[in-house]
Parts: sequence; C-alpha cells; structure tokens
Amino acid sequence: MDKEYFVKQLLVFAEKYNIDANEELVGEIVSLASFRVVRKGELLASIGENTDYAGLTLSGLTRAYYIDNDGNDITRGFAPEGTMFMDEGFFGYPERICMWETLEETTVMLCETAAIKKPIKGNDSFKDIWIYLLESALRYKIYRENGFLMENATERYIHFKKLYPDLSERVPQRHIATYLGITPESLSRIRSAMKEN
Repeated sequence: MDKEYFVKQLLVFAEKYNIDANEELVGEIVSLASFRVVRKGELLASIGENTDYAGLTLSGLTRAYYIDNDGNDITRGFAPEGTMFMDEGFFGYPERICMWETLEETTVMLCETAAIKKPIKGNDSFKDIWIYLLESALRYKIYRENGFLMENATERYIHFKKLYPDLSERVPQRHIATYLGITPESLSRIRSAMKEN
C-alpha cells in the first residue's frame, strides 16, 4: 500500500476534525503503522487480549461490543472513517475490555500503542493530537452517561443520529438498539413515530 496515499488520507481526517498536523508529522505516524483491508464480519479483537495495538478506521466501519452474562452482545460504540478503534491500550487497559468487529469491508491502520506513545513526550504536535484524542474520548463518555441518565430512548436516538448522521443506514438495527439500551422492536417504533412527525 502506498505511504503517500495514507498520508493524504490522514491529512484529510486531521482537517475534518480540526487537528493541527502537517505532512511530516503524519508521515512519521504512517511509518509507525501497518495497514490491512478486513472483510465484513471479521473479528478484530476479543475481550482479554492484550492491548499492544490500536487502530484507526480509514474506510468502512468497526463496532465495539460487550458480551453480557446471558451471552447477548451489547454495542459500546462504532468507529466509522477517521476514528479510533481497539484504543483501550491508550487509556491504560492491559487487556481488551470489549470485542471489535468490522460491519463493512474496512481498511484499518494499526499502530503499536507503545511506539505511538513515545513521540508524544518529545513533540508538541504529537502532544496536541494526544490531547485531542483524550478530550474526544472524555466528551464521548460524558455524552453517553448523560444520555442514559437524563434522556428517554427517543432523545438518545436523536442524539445518535446527530453523532453518527449516516450510520442509521449502514448499521443493523439490532446493533443500534443495543447501543441505545433498548430492544430492536422499541427502536422500530421510535423510527416509525419519527417518520410520522
């Protein structure tokens, strides 16, 4: 795969998310990474595995989910193009806390977490990206907590559509439902009521 192509793609993501990154910095990140095209439905990581690697979804879509005591999978979140996945190692977890799978054919960039963390200490641009990632993760956590504490299911679905505007057409309804903490039947009723209004 062509390094120059991936540098350009990452610069597009940096611009989209207002991250200050130049070609040299992004080239350094790309040189630390490996790239894969993964078929739809493939498991990328399992609960309990080590967190030596983290990924960035370049194209396609990944999903994080837990397995409850009854064997049901419950969606923790989605990682569409330009977002991180398998990122537990960046936040101090030695083992994976959830499962990661592809929902579409997906091109991923994989980086060794330790290798990516090293330049953060000596490079302000890396540090700025690191701060952006941490702030994004914290905002997302607050958003999720607020949704379950303060909103009803319809309000959570409306916020899901704002956060992920194109995913309601790309993700199976059962995954969206578990993400919202409701049954697929309840989600179907919500969607129908929203169409009527």
